[in-house]
Amino acid sequence: MLSGGERTRLAMIKLLLQPVNLLILDEPTNHLDMRSKDVLKEAIRRFDGTAIIVSHDREFLDGLVTKVYEFGGGKVREHLGGIYDYLRTRGIANLQELERGTSPSATKEASKPTITGGKEAYKQQKEVARHRRALEKAVEETEQAVMELESAVSIVETQMATPEGASDTTLFERYSNLKRQLAKAETEWAEAVERLEAEG
Repeated sequence: MLSGGERTRLAMIKLLLQPVNLLILDEPTNHLDMRSKDVLKEAIRRFDGTAIIVSHDREFLDGLVTKVYEFGGGKVREHLGGIYDYLRTRGIANLQELERGTSPSATKEASKPTITGGKEAYKQQKEVARHRRALEKAVEETEQAVMELESAVSIVETQMATPEGASDTTLFERYSNLKRQLAKAETEWAEAVERLEAEG
């Protein structure tokens, strides 16, 4: 009866409760809502061991990592400090620029358009910004829907735990419907987050 997001959270809980001293997490924030991300981040902070985290989520990594390893060109480069220290050192705004092969020198060249090219670039920037705002809004709306449905599920679960609720079949039907809606909402939220992250 668990949704995809609930299964992910359960797997994280089981992992963090095991007596180990090394965690390797590959994109651990995928399919997690904001509250779950915060809980996971705090759990990793308190983890008495080493955590190796593969992630494009800058906000999640901020304040969590003390070293950043960059893989590229057949080499592995170690950078001391947090994720934003690494981005400043590389002169880039986000991690997706690495995948696109954007370098600071290329960025400088791109910032010197001709007069006619400048107008086109400005229009393109506005369109990109508009598109990103739409993606961010979709993430916010789907996240809000997930939170509201989680709250509704919790209320029904409390009602079902009472003697009266245990014999009320309409509550079980409502619970089942809410769980289906929640699973769908979590999928929509995860897809919205993936689209936003793909934009960088």
